[in-house]
Amino acid sequence: MPEQETIERAREDASEGKSPSTQAGEFVREEFHHIREGKHGARSPQQAIAIGLSKARRAGVRLRSQKRGSAKAKRPAKRGSATGRSGRRTISRRRSRATLGALKREGRGAASPRAISRTMRKIAHRRSSTSRSASARKAARTRSRTRTMAQARRKTTQTVRRIRRATTMTVRRAGHSFLSSATRRLARRWLNGR
Repeated sequence: MPEQETIERAREDASEGKSPSTQAGEFVREEFHHIREGKHGARSPQQAIAIGLSKARRAGVRLRSQKRGSAKAKRPAKRGSATGRSGRRTISRRRSRATLGALKREGRGAASPRAISRTMRKIAHRRSSTSRSASARKAARTRSRTRTMAQARRKTTQTVRRIRRATTMTVRRAGHSFLSSATRRLARRWLNGR
């Protein structure tokens, strides 16, 4: 089961308009953390990524179906997506304990920076330069949109604080107002809402 914090981070990514693969990245990140902490191991970084993606599908992240791989490999991915959509969460205790036991016998080298770097380079080489460029451009767009939203939120908060401070000063100075009546009304409304 993924941690609640990971699910919340993935939901936050979804609300910011980020792609399903970015949302799934939170689950993959969690998996690498588990390996580093020593909760379990993995045979390779690819296995750790596969486990993370499987968790993401079961949590309801709308990942596209696999293009590569055999029909045998594609079946569990399809089943995981269906589980995520339906919301059913029946987990076999015996099977999950056996899986965890098998993973505990694996090494921890799969989560090393060197192994991850090698795997990421290999994955990137499979894609065309056009595809990589398009992804980078989209990431930059999303990043700037997120940053703009955060800046707007910060600016609003600062304005409200400034108005509150000014109103408090005005009230204290009893009659020596430095604000227009409209600004005072707005500020009072904010103060009463506090």
